[in-house]
Amino acid sequence: MRFVTLSRLGLILFAVLLASCHRGEAKKEATETLPVDQMYSVAKAALEDGNLSKAIQYDQRLIARFPFGAYTEQATLDLAYAQYKSDKREDAYSTINRFIKTYPAQKHVDYAYYLRGVINFDRDRGFLDRYANQDMSKRDQAHTLQSFEDFNDLLTRFPDSRYSDDARQRMVYLRNILARGQLNIAEFYLREGAYVAAANRAKDIIERYPRTPAVGDALAIQVVSYKKLGQDKLAADSERVLKLNYPNHPYFAGNWPKYPHWWWRMIPFRG
Repeated sequence: MRFVTLSRLGLILFAVLLASCHRGEAKKEATETLPVDQMYSVAKAALEDGNLSKAIQYDQRLIARFPFGAYTEQATLDLAYAQYKSDKREDAYSTINRFIKTYPAQKHVDYAYYLRGVINFDRDRGFLDRYANQDMSKRDQAHTLQSFEDFNDLLTRFPDSRYSDDARQRMVYLRNILARGQLNIAEFYLREGAYVAAANRAKDIIERYPRTPAVGDALAIQVVSYKKLGQDKLAADSERVLKLNYPNHPYFAGNWPKYPHWWWRMIPFRG
């Protein structure tokens, strides 16, 4: 009786395994046998339904089987987006760069430039960063700078693109991040007593990132640094500019730079 029971159990497991293999073969055959228009329809529907893994699978196979044509062009764009939404940002960046290089005159290439900027915009923003309010100015700014340049490239090439307004807003945010990153360095020099380096970094902020929140702090750093260096005229000039443009800066309350960040307020990007 026990032998019969075990035999039946084995037959059931074998049947389940066989059915699973058949499903896998059918799934594989679909990506190998469907014509290009149906392949694209399946991939597009999967993307719209949020089934990113299926969309990626079908787009990748479509591109491999049909390397040329309008469907392939759009599938490449969709693939980059699906990879980005799946947090496969390195893959997404590679795919979108390949699209821009291969199809420089494609009618949606402005979107490709925009998406490249967005990919870099979020390249260092993982799950914990997004939900723990990490200070991005204290991270490596290579991708931040690249994103800024990507959006600038979009605006230069396609100033009337439907994505231009959003790109400009993101650039304002990124510019503030870049300026604040330089401010972090200037403050470090100031704390370490490297007053020449602090003054020079502050000057660079003022010249490269005017009209950013970091400028007021940069001017204050210049005042303190020049005073420490005995450069009274330069200190007075910087203090005059600071007073004229930022009359309520904490420097004038006498408690700066003891708490160099408490007054900092940056409006987060709302995308």
